[in-house]
Amino acid sequence: MTLVEDTIPVSELGTPALAAENIVKRFDGVHALEGARFSVQPGEIHALLGENGAGKSTLIKILTGVHHPDSGTITRNGEKVEFANVRVANAAGVVALYQELSIIPSISVAENILLGEQTPSRGGFVQWGALKKRAKEQLESINQRKIPVNALAGDLSPVQQTMVAFARALATDAKVLILDEPTASLTDTEIIELFAVLRSLRDRGVAIVYVSHRLEEVFELCDRLTIMRNGTTIITKDVADSHIDEVISTMVGRNANELFPERGTATDEVAMEVLHLNGRRVKDVSLEVRKGEVLGIGGLAGSGRSELLRILAGAQKHVDGEIIVGGTKLPHSPGVGRALDAGVALVPEERRSQGVILDASIQDNIAVANIPTVSTAGIVSGAKISTITQRGLADLKIKARGPKQHVGELSGGNQQKVVLAKMLARKPKVLLMDEPTRGIDVGTKAEIYRLIRQLAAEGTAIIAISSELPELIGMSDRIIILHEGEVSGEVAADVADEELLLSYCYGKSQS
Repeated sequence: MTLVEDTIPVSELGTPALAAENIVKRFDGVHALEGARFSVQPGEIHALLGENGAGKSTLIKILTGVHHPDSGTITRNGEKVEFANVRVANAAGVVALYQELSIIPSISVAENILLGEQTPSRGGFVQWGALKKRAKEQLESINQRKIPVNALAGDLSPVQQTMVAFARALATDAKVLILDEPTASLTDTEIIELFAVLRSLRDRGVAIVYVSHRLEEVFELCDRLTIMRNGTTIITKDVADSHIDEVISTMVGRNANELFPERGTATDEVAMEVLHLNGRRVKDVSLEVRKGEVLGIGGLAGSGRSELLRILAGAQKHVDGEIIVGGTKLPHSPGVGRALDAGVALVPEERRSQGVILDASIQDNIAVANIPTVSTAGIVSGAKISTITQRGLADLKIKARGPKQHVGELSGGNQQKVVLAKMLARKPKVLLMDEPTRGIDVGTKAEIYRLIRQLAAEGTAIIAISSELPELIGMSDRIIILHEGEVSGEVAADVADEELLLSYCYGKSQS
């Protein structure tokens, strides 16, 4: 695809707060960035978009001193700079806040905001009064007066922890904020609150780089967008001059309407039946899913969606009810092991904390979930581990240097693929997927949708949760909506629309 030039000449925008030109970076001989360029203006919210593996993370790390470019230039307020490390970048006013916030939960809000060199002290002793006063001032500067500076940071809500991270960045006089998926763990109400703070920072002249896979947010919040693909900058333009379908097609090289494969693989054979299931939140839920069918589960946060999948996977006990797999009733609260042996596997929502071991290799992650497959008489076979790992890498198109690369070094989408690979190696009859595309780019989403359809075509029954109604409609054969733990509606996906599903989400039952 021919590269599209910037639609707005840099000369018309003034001097950028931060800019990168012709950045090249290789890892083990492989190009991660090849002539990438990016700039953000003071008082601008600029979206940086692209698939996982497009080069966004590498570019951010170069802009913040984590990595050093092989060639190319970085300028800060028009002057060439070389950030030797993160500390140097921070001193220049460039701060990155990542999806996994570096908040220390066991110390107070005030201490988190004024860590390290920002801590007021005299003669080696912390001046606690001054520390709390300055922390309050930083919170007030972003309209967060209600956050108590004496509270433990670990006791705060996710959005409050994000605000504390902002306050800490501003305490270092940050003029360029780089935000990586800042809304990933926030509710809709919390996102509104976050956006208000970001707009106030923009009004104060802070330059904000906004990395997100939620394109609706980009079009609501951002001024300009830059799209990367395969380590190269493809286009930079005003958000007002673009639209979501154009962004998707530019990111992935194909039209947005090609994301979801065709349906039609469901059979008449029931793979799992659930009868009158009750849990902490789940109330009298009955459902069935057939071989080759994708059953979508929707509902608002707190509706019982995730609890339902945890119960079905044996990861959470239930009060009463029956779970029948392939005609065989499972014992009450069977536990994960018994559920796996029965052919029920769960891909959890929180992949980093529940789905993978970040500091272990890809092959170790896959092997640990498949000990019976890779061992004989208690002796683990390296050849068998290699076989199932290579199959997973190939079948799921996992982008990695090799099977021994640590999972924590992979992009979010490829981490999700590792979770899938280790579960699929067990050849489950019923695959449970909780937010299977959360936090991954649109291109990888399309790959996940394709994989879901492929598994269904091979006879696997799939139950998948999604908070995104278009995704729920596009990937499912049939949809069930939960409201306050109960089934409030059921509809065939090919006749569903967002308005109907939303009414079910808010408790309007079928007539």
